[in-house]
Amino acid sequence: MRLEGKKVAVLLAEGFEDLEYWVTVMRLQEEGAEVITIGPDTEPVWGKNALQAQADVTADEVDASGLDGVVIPGGWAPDKLRRYPEILNLVRGVHERGKVVGIICHGGLVAISAGIVDGARATGSLGIKDDLENAGATWVDEAAFREGNLVWGRVVPDIPDFCRELVAALESF
Repeated sequence: MRLEGKKVAVLLAEGFEDLEYWVTVMRLQEEGAEVITIGPDTEPVWGKNALQAQADVTADEVDASGLDGVVIPGGWAPDKLRRYPEILNLVRGVHERGKVVGIICHGGLVAISAGIVDGARATGSLGIKDDLENAGATWVDEAAFREGNLVWGRVVPDIPDFCRELVAALESF
C-alpha cells in the first residue's frame, strides 16, 4: 500500500460531486491512507446525484500540520466551503507546509479563496476558467496534472487521471 502512514483530509459540504468525493476517498483508502472527511459541520449531506456522506470533524478540529494532504472535490459544495474561514485556513495551511492539495472540477473555487492559485497552472470545470484566470492562474485544458504541491483534475470523466496524479504526489511527499 503506497500511502500507508499518510493522513489526508477530504472536504465535504451539501451539493458535493458524488463521484469526485467517493471515488477519491476509496482510492486513497485502497492505497492505505487514513482519510478524514472535513466539513463545516458533521451533519449528513447529500451530493448532487443523491449520494449521502458525513464529515468526521469540522475544520477547526484539525491542525494542518498533522495532514499530508487535503482534497477539494467539486460540485456545488466548493461555493459553500469557500465561505468558511476555518476551511480556507486549513487549505492554506496545508499548502504553505508544502503538502499536497488536490483540486478537481469546481474545487478550484476554494483554492482561489484560500489564495493559493496565483502564478500556478490550473484546470477544472470550464465554468471556473475565468475565476482561475482572474485569480492569477494560467488555465490548462488537461485531464489532470501536478503543479508543485497542487494536483489538478478537470471533471468527473477525468477522476482516474486525477487519482493517479494525487496518489503519486502523496507518495512522493
